[in-house]
Amino acid sequence: MSDLEKIKQLRLSSGAGFKDCGIAIEEAGGDLDKAAEILRVKGISKASKKMSRVAKEGVVAVSGDETKKSLIEINCETDFVAKNENFIDFVKEVSVLNNLVNSDSEKLKNSKMKNSKTVDENLLDLISKIGEKITIGRSKTFNYNGAKNFNYLHTVVKDNLSKLAVLISIETKDDSEGLKIFGKHLSMHVAASAPLAIDSSEIKKEILDNESKLISEELKNTGKPDNIIEKISLGKINKFKEENALLSQPWVMDPKKKVHDIIKELNIPNLKIKDFYRLKIGE
Repeated sequence: MSDLEKIKQLRLSSGAGFKDCGIAIEEAGGDLDKAAEILRVKGISKASKKMSRVAKEGVVAVSGDETKKSLIEINCETDFVAKNENFIDFVKEVSVLNNLVNSDSEKLKNSKMKNSKTVDENLLDLISKIGEKITIGRSKTFNYNGAKNFNYLHTVVKDNLSKLAVLISIETKDDSEGLKIFGKHLSMHVAASAPLAIDSSEIKKEILDNESKLISEELKNTGKPDNIIEKISLGKINKFKEENALLSQPWVMDPKKKVHDIIKELNIPNLKIKDFYRLKIGE
């Protein structure tokens, strides 16, 4: 391993600067473990200590356009840091890069930022500068053929950054103002209603199995006959599926109607909700 590679590895593990790592490796005669100890003794190794802490604050950033759009979550420890200008600038640039690499985490880590350093290198510099644990969390990119993307930001921190964000992808050739309004409203609906799937048949089996167990636990001490309990359980699980499938949820803008009713009223040929993604800090 070359000296440069050793320095890079020590930087990633310690969060110390390039110069400090080079000096430590030289003092340790090229031994990375000894170099890490030297940094700890000097109090330079900061990031590794911070990374054991909990980071539940942060922001969600949205980047892209109607044909390709992405969400990414960057976490920190406090809401104060989530509003820090250095943090915000980092998130904005990373968000754009994330859209370019289609939310591929490995490609993102190694992507070069404007200062010619990688995202990983800038992340470590930011941790050392700000003094908090900062991590790159969940991300999602929508880039479907024949689909248009919409988004909604809730509790906006600044510009394209918020505490909760939603992406919606709608398959359609329509480009009317009515579609754009629907896309925005549907994104707001998902933010408020947090569906588990587009259709009830798409809700994951493990989620339904877990819900069935909870229902059984709730009913087993009622003293009702088994056949009655079975009917009640079936009714409850069907209600659960209806309440958690996007198409069958009450429309947020008009709860007397379901989402599928609103789609029917739009009367746009071949319109289909292709996908959605809801991302909230702390969940």
